Amino acid sequence: MTTVGFVGLGTMGSPMARHMFDSLPADDTMVLHDLSDAKVTDLLAGGAVWCATPRELAAKAEIVFFMVPDIPQIKASLDGADGLLAGIESETLIVVCSTVAPDAIRTLDAEVAEASNGLAHVIDAPVSGGQVGAEAGTLSIMVGGPEEFVEQAMPYLGLAGNPVHLGPTGAGEVAKACNQLICAASIVANAEAAVVAERAGLDVAKLFDLMSGGYASSRIMIDKAPRYINKDYTVSGAAAFWIKDLKAYLEEAKVTGTVTVQGDRLLDAFQGVVDAGWGEQDTAIVQKFIEENQA
Repeated sequence: MTTVGFVGLGTMGSPMARHMFDSLPADDTMVLHDLSDAKVTDLLAGGAVWCATPRELAAKAEIVFFMVPDIPQIKASLDGADGLLAGIESETLIVVCSTVAPDAIRTLDAEVAEASNGLAHVIDAPVSGGQVGAEAGTLSIMVGGPEEFVEQAMPYLGLAGNPVHLGPTGAGEVAKACNQLICAASIVANAEAAVVAERAGLDVAKLFDLMSGGYASSRIMIDKAPRYINKDYTVSGAAAFWIKDLKAYLEEAKVTGTVTVQGDRLLDAFQGVVDAGWGEQDTAIVQKFIEENQA
């Protein structure tokens, strides 16, 4: 009998929590916390329990999943009189599904273990697949941590997607950083191609339909093509988040002594989007950034 906690119920967190809740073993329960319960009213009606503070959630849960933007938001939920650490009275596993820098997750694990007198530990399990994958329950989940803790988390992560244990604490975030480099390259390449094709007089919709059947095809192309075609930048994944993701990749490249060919250029593109005031738009907004920059 396990009580599962979930903190961060936004675009990604709420569908992940929903998949976990819908398939929990019969004796397990779920407790939830965020700034608002607006996205999980159905879970609460179905028996999940709302906690007003992280401390209240920690007092109930043996395993806690985090899906918040970055380390500062995680620490804000951990620290203080109403923070999660204040409510830990027995062994607790914290599973960070957020995308953060690998070194940050290793440091967080050490800090949490010290602050809880060894009762709490952190593993990382960042995800890829976007809102579409979160809602479908098909996320690729990159897991890092000691085997004993990973085994505890795997049954629940498996309810939200396909988790794979890749190595020690931080390994999941290294994998996600590499994933983000490839995704960022695809987002920018598709956007740039759309601009060039449109200016050359091509039907962009026909072009993407054709390319989706060839080597250029990718999940990003299939998901994002309607946005490029219609210039629809309604947010699914905000462009601003990619600044931290690409910086995390570049830092890991530096640590491993790897010369980057694309990372810096991609960071420049997303920084340009943010500097133009479009950081809260969908990543497809890089198309507009390219359009409005002169050769």
